[in-house]
Amino acid sequence: MARKAKKPAPALADQARTRLEELIVTLQLPPGSVWSEAQLSEKLGIGRTPVREALQRLQTDYLVKIVPRFGAQVTEINVTLHLRMLEVRRALERLITESAARRATPEEREQLLRMAATLEAMVDADVLPYLRYHYEIKKFISACARNPYAESAIAPTHAMSRRFYYLHYRKAHDLPIAATHHAKVIRAIVAGNETRAGAASDRLMDYVEELTRATVAQNL
Repeated sequence: MARKAKKPAPALADQARTRLEELIVTLQLPPGSVWSEAQLSEKLGIGRTPVREALQRLQTDYLVKIVPRFGAQVTEINVTLHLRMLEVRRALERLITESAARRATPEEREQLLRMAATLEAMVDADVLPYLRYHYEIKKFISACARNPYAESAIAPTHAMSRRFYYLHYRKAHDLPIAATHHAKVIRAIVAGNETRAGAASDRLMDYVEELTRATVAQNL
């Protein structure tokens, strides 16, 4: 029997980007802080060249701003701008969700069904494992939509949303509610019902926006 080929390891720049994004999302690189390539290279144990490439990609994702001669500054969390971002995310979520409902293969629908069940079982988990799995689900749904332009456009909005959620989840205590909304979107995709999928996506974004506005009220 032929051996299954090993999945190639991600390129160093991809590894650096993924790890830096998680450090930003989990506020270990706090908003407003400035980091040199050398500091981040040492922190990750990855060379400066892939770190530099990762930072350039994270700047495109609005998570850092490259400051010449200083390094990279982690972007601040601005609620007004975050709400503007959610306007874009809403439209892209609906497009991707409806496209995935139409284009996903039977094998992908089976995988999505397993993902929904796993997500629903994580309601008592720590937020970090939940966000990591949420990241994998969102990437998979975007791939199922078979629209690389939408897939590329929505990725930064997911990263910014994860960081905002991590900052506020301790007050919200809403993992069961959030997981239920996401699972309903997934199950509508599995059913191949574009109308139901689009409606579930809109309800999810209604909830995300309500949560965002509630954080403003709590801070007044």
